Amino acid sequence: MGHIVWFEHYTHAHRPAVGGKNASLGELTCAGLPVPPGFAVTAAAYMRARDAAALTGELASLVGAADPDRPEAVADAGRKARELVASMPLPARLGDEVREAYEALCERCSAADVPVAVRSSATCEDRPDASFAGGHDSYLWIRGTDDVLRHLRRCWASLFTDRAICYRRQMGYPEAGLAMSVVVQKMVQPRAAGVAFTLNPRDGDRSQVAIDASWGFGEAVVSGEVNPDNFLVDKVIGEVGRRVVSHKAIEYRLTGANRVEPAPVDEARRDVPSLTDEEVKAVAALARQAEKHYGCPQDVEWALEDGPPAAGAAGQGPSTVVLLQSRPETVWSRKPPRTAAAAGRSYMDSIVSTLVAPLHAARPRNDSH
Repeated sequence: MGHIVWFEHYTHAHRPAVGGKNASLGELTCAGLPVPPGFAVTAAAYMRARDAAALTGELASLVGAADPDRPEAVADAGRKARELVASMPLPARLGDEVREAYEALCERCSAADVPVAVRSSATCEDRPDASFAGGHDSYLWIRGTDDVLRHLRRCWASLFTDRAICYRRQMGYPEAGLAMSVVVQKMVQPRAAGVAFTLNPRDGDRSQVAIDASWGFGEAVVSGEVNPDNFLVDKVIGEVGRRVVSHKAIEYRLTGANRVEPAPVDEARRDVPSLTDEEVKAVAALARQAEKHYGCPQDVEWALEDGPPAAGAAGQGPSTVVLLQSRPETVWSRKPPRTAAAAGRSYMDSIVSTLVAPLHAARPRNDSH
């Protein structure tokens, strides 16, 4: 399929066509880590659909004419651009490719209309100085081929959110060549989810894994809508060194309307840990596997799913940890390593930290995955 790249078929040659999110999911899958199955719709699909609808010039004119110092002008241009993209027809063969891929995913998952996440993976996000966090859209619990195609176009349309337009203008990124790949990935229904850093984000200590966790889907943690539980795990001995249990008033969960929405956490769970110590250790172990693969500190999104363990999933018994995303940590990793004296640690602590610190540069990887 010319515009579809399955995660397990990803190679480094695909990266310019699938954007950073899809590239990460493909690489983690090929490394044998537990990633829910899915595929990328390449950036070329967006360009083909846009050109077939003769929208290239009109979109460039709309955005180019908007004065970035006038929010109302940007909002008007963005609204018109999004409406054009969200409503444009798909070339027949392109639509068939996406339908066939989604139906194959349903068959693989042994489920009719399997629920998927449809997420933006814009190629402009991969620039080394780029920070498009929150600028493009993602949609959860999408079911059926028609809805997948509709939300594919909605992700493409989010290239023209007010925030994305202003950021590109501010950074001087050209509109020419602008494109977006899209993630289509089987959803899990987690009991708990969150993020993990393979260093301590408070002080850059690489001998620890820091985990934020809360109930339900991870959107509450990622968006900052909930104060999550915090755990620190020592990389050498593998034990939980610190636990901070927070009051968790809301969670994202699947509602009766078949949508993932914020909802109140019942009283019995609000002030209890969202993870057991064994689950904390399983999350830390999986984050460390991602760090080992990439050869540098990672910022990982994970979910704890109840049910039979997936191949390669961390943990034992009825709950397993899966990876939803992994990207390089970008704050402490850009700073020179701290000395033991600067960190206020002993000489032995410094040796231990050095032993567990990952390499600064990713080691070579085989493109034959």
